[in-house]
Amino acid sequence: MLEHLKVSDYGTPRRESTEEVTLQIDGVDVTVAKGTSIMRAAMDMGVKVPKLCATDSVEPFGSCRLCLVEIEGRKGFPASCTTPAEPGMKVRTQTPKLQELRKGVMELYISDHPLDCLTCSANGNCELQDMAGVTGLRNVRYGFKGANHIEAKKDESNPYFTYDPSKCIVCSRCVRACEETQGTFALTISGRGFESRVSPGQDQPFMDSECVSCGACVEACPTATLQEKTVIELGQPEHSAITTCAYCGVGCGFKAEMKGNQVVRMVPWKDGKANEGHSCIKGRFAWGYATHKDRITKPMIRKTIHDAWREVSWEEAINYAASEFRRIQARHGKDSIGGITSSRCTNEETYLVQKLIRAAFGNNNVDTCARVCHSPTGYGLGQTFGTSAGTQTFKSVEKSDVIMVIGANPTEAHPVFASRMKRRLRQGAKLIVIDPRQIDLVKSPHVSASYHLQLKPGTNVAVITSLAHVIVTEGLLADSYIAERCDDKSAREWKEFVARPENSPEAMEAVTGVPAHMVRSAARLYATGNDQGVKPAKPVNGAIYYGLGVTEHAQGSTMVMGIANLAMATGNVGREGVGVNPLRGQNNVQGACDMGSFPHELPGYRHISDSTVRGTFESAWNVELNPEPGLRIPNMLDAAMSGSFMGLYCEGEDIVQSDPDTQHVGAALAAMECVVVQDIFLNETAKYAHVLLPGASFLEKDGTFTNAERRISRVRKVMPPLAGYADWEVTQMLSNALGYPMNYSHPREIMEEIAALTPTFKGVTYEKIDEFGSVQWPCNDSTELLGTPIMHIDKFVRGKGRFIITKYVASDEKVTQRFPLLLTTGRILSQYNVGAQTRRTANNQWHSEDRLEIHPHDAQDRGIKDGDWVGISSRAGDTVLRAEVTERIQPGVVYTTFHFPESGANVITTDSSDWATNCPEYKVTAVQVMPVAKPSKWQQEYSQFNAEQLAHLAAVHGEAAAIVGK
Repeated sequence: MLEHLKVSDYGTPRRESTEEVTLQIDGVDVTVAKGTSIMRAAMDMGVKVPKLCATDSVEPFGSCRLCLVEIEGRKGFPASCTTPAEPGMKVRTQTPKLQELRKGVMELYISDHPLDCLTCSANGNCELQDMAGVTGLRNVRYGFKGANHIEAKKDESNPYFTYDPSKCIVCSRCVRACEETQGTFALTISGRGFESRVSPGQDQPFMDSECVSCGACVEACPTATLQEKTVIELGQPEHSAITTCAYCGVGCGFKAEMKGNQVVRMVPWKDGKANEGHSCIKGRFAWGYATHKDRITKPMIRKTIHDAWREVSWEEAINYAASEFRRIQARHGKDSIGGITSSRCTNEETYLVQKLIRAAFGNNNVDTCARVCHSPTGYGLGQTFGTSAGTQTFKSVEKSDVIMVIGANPTEAHPVFASRMKRRLRQGAKLIVIDPRQIDLVKSPHVSASYHLQLKPGTNVAVITSLAHVIVTEGLLADSYIAERCDDKSAREWKEFVARPENSPEAMEAVTGVPAHMVRSAARLYATGNDQGVKPAKPVNGAIYYGLGVTEHAQGSTMVMGIANLAMATGNVGREGVGVNPLRGQNNVQGACDMGSFPHELPGYRHISDSTVRGTFESAWNVELNPEPGLRIPNMLDAAMSGSFMGLYCEGEDIVQSDPDTQHVGAALAAMECVVVQDIFLNETAKYAHVLLPGASFLEKDGTFTNAERRISRVRKVMPPLAGYADWEVTQMLSNALGYPMNYSHPREIMEEIAALTPTFKGVTYEKIDEFGSVQWPCNDSTELLGTPIMHIDKFVRGKGRFIITKYVASDEKVTQRFPLLLTTGRILSQYNVGAQTRRTANNQWHSEDRLEIHPHDAQDRGIKDGDWVGISSRAGDTVLRAEVTERIQPGVVYTTFHFPESGANVITTDSSDWATNCPEYKVTAVQVMPVAKPSKWQQEYSQFNAEQLAHLAAVHGEAAAIVGK
């Protein structure tokens, strides 16, 4: 969908009200919602009032004095942006006096502004330039002598944008965007009068400030004061297309602004329902990896992983992979091969991979990275609510009264949603954080949690059950809701269980480390909106948001069910402002699950053993399907070690870096006879590959992504695939080579097949998405045109909500004398997942290595100082990181990120996993930490392996393509 480069700016935000007012503007009657500004009312009828400080993404400010109007019966010339429309008003926007005043104001602006329009990077996209034309300014009488800001020094410290104070008109739009849109409050106006200028903190460079490089200030700036460096280098774009970000599960809409096939910049789409014109550093700026020199653009094969890579044609690579898979099946049996789908690829591509495995391979050995992140969400919510997805839209948080964040760090991992949530918290909503670590939301200059339950890692279920104990025993249940909406038998059994004394906060305090009085107060706050437990006259909206700190545990599924229990018990499911909301980590992890990427489920979460469902697919696919569930990723790896699983097709996932117990993963892959990796870079898994098929980035393909709120949005190709094919085309070629025909000409046809076979997608079409921007599943005959924003409104998908008993079982990962600390992991704002994308951008300037956070007490006991190298050992392995001594982490707990392969974070994570889904227990690993002076055995082996791979690649592609180890 092509989009105009310049979109309408209505000057002030849209107001919503059941009341309307009618006024007259330039002799024409216009009716608007009460509270609407005169400026916006004028825009609604097609009249543009000149403006500079006003923009519809932030609240009106009234400083530029360009938007003056005349109102009959009133003295003076009020600003139209800050003056609300009133019934019977008669407004004039264009008069000789207004023209004179506006021209005078513009003359003052231009008198202290460089007149370098022809060479200015904003030429053609500058509001100051536009307003000079609108007001008819043709000459400037002053400003040639005396003080000015023309020689003010630029700040080019940020790698993505430049700050040129000589062009600043002090409109404060950037400051207000940083406050209102982003919520960081990093910018201010320093100085007074003539000395006023935008400043990131105390006149420090942007890179030294609290700025998080979200780009909100750049987007708000009406001049070239804040300008993308890509625009300065490449010039103004000439066309654009709407697409969807390929980073986290928020699924922000973007305009890819182009010159030919070259991306000039990514601009957050104002009509994007998930982000509404906001963005974070990754989506806004970190897209350069798509054309990075490290991209693999030629297929390569080799007989063994110790051989040099050999560059071949697409035909030879595909035929070799197909012949190897057929050879392995002939020798080891039909079930000896399988595949892994990608949460970074589109719905259509994921659907094709699982179809390839079921129809061409003839088995159900398909799994996805959701196995190692949110598979407990699917199981837990499926058991309690009847569907495997979050209940709300992101916008729903704007109606929340109490927000509970469990095991998630939104400001780092889901920053655009975090900005929306922080806005609601500043408006008065209360926050409860349950996390072993003091995340930013616990306490920051403008947001703080009412309660931070700083539990010991691995004790989530004990905390959630003790919260439920308080709600049940203190009579805080939503009794009428439970009676009407929930299964009576399960509710009675659950209430009896949680009311037991052993589940009280006092009994659990020794287990969780959380003071009982804090648990009681937090439970009351969530249930009633106050920590005294006084039931309010009307329901309080309580919303729960959770992340991998919930699911990546041995009791991950139990915890998800415990969260669902708590929400049902308080009536917090089925309306705006409430719900159970998993914050998905990758851009299409929800879609990967929806598309049938698990070995026991066909698309739409329908079990492979269901003969009716299976028959529908068999008829459409013209093949007989195996009714038995296949192997999960851990089962594939174990089977490889035993010699029964010998071939793997891995599309867009790096399981060596992302899955636990790295050494076990590597050994299993090394035991296989044919590993086919399809990716845009030579990742860690590719070191064990026999066939390397180049992948395509999100900028090189058409399709759809599904975000964490079940929103299906378009991905649009803005440049041709560097390797010649999109990922879906590669899968199709492999299927055809295996003898199972696929003949799609466009991803649109794949979505049509998905919709025909999957009831929840029945109403999903490219045409509908193109027209309305997005749809949310379930989208079928029983839903509205655009699907289902809020789930379980009248009843749960399964009918009656089901309470499930959540007995706490201690993790096998216990501290011992040998391993006295507990390691937990997480993410950081500037990097993403295994870092394959962000490490190939300037984001490394913020975070260039993974570090181990350790409490000062634990550091002092071990003689560790900030910045020291430390060895971390577990029962699975050991690695070395630099230490960061900080009180963000509690004594007895250490923390690290996992964005850099050389860190080997997953070398030390163990094979402990969730009882229901095999989701690894990344968040609880017993370790010892001691100062060291040399790299670990893992890092030595990593460097040696990299050196060998480097030589092999250099022989094939030359030094520029030999990227392993950089």
